[in-house]
Amino acid sequence: MLFLGKVLVVDDDQNVLELVKLYGEREGFEVVAVDDGDLVLAAFDRENPDVVILDIMLPGQDGLSLCRRLRAVRMIPIIMLTAKGEEADRVLGLEMGADDYVAKPFSPRELVARIKAVLRRSQAADPATNWQLKYPGLEIRADIRKVLVDAAESEVTPREFDLLYHLAQNPQRVFTREELLGAVWGYDYFGDQRTVDVHIRRLRTKLASLPHEYLQTVWGVGYKFTPPVKGGESGFA
Repeated sequence: MLFLGKVLVVDDDQNVLELVKLYGEREGFEVVAVDDGDLVLAAFDRENPDVVILDIMLPGQDGLSLCRRLRAVRMIPIIMLTAKGEEADRVLGLEMGADDYVAKPFSPRELVARIKAVLRRSQAADPATNWQLKYPGLEIRADIRKVLVDAAESEVTPREFDLLYHLAQNPQRVFTREELLGAVWGYDYFGDQRTVDVHIRRLRTKLASLPHEYLQTVWGVGYKFTPPVKGGESGFA
């Protein structure tokens, strides 16, 4: 079977751990299970996973704190597990840097599909599409998946990179939230459009030092990427 990557799953529910391990290994993943928040950082260093699945409510350190600490170590894809209906937890998880979330109870097949999606988008771009998008003060490198703001690297999450790159590839085009969910997340988010809003807000914060606001809201519709009208270089490099 083709090896797809290593998954670190953190949950204090043994049924969840066994379910993720069963379905993940069936699809070609190596799954490492941890049931205590205080054991996560050591397991992360030891196992060097490709993606992390974090429950929010954990003994020891909680999932939100761990998400923030893991983000400070490496920009690894993170999927949060939240209780069904806890919208505040989902939004907070996204604001902490999570790339995705799955509400409990969840379909193990859906979770595996989400794992594949975040891994696919976190990998380097195809060599045939190694573009550089350059705008005044902003450079988006698809070949190495980095964003430079005033020539300094900005620490964006894999999902933030995908969203910014997709918008910047289509300057002035207005995208609805549904279109962005389909293009960037790659599946139906069951109507939770705030996911896009949270990621746009985080990106705006990381681009805030630039004199021009690249990410603009089109009220009642969605968002667009708008380069400066005059001066500077723009487009594909």
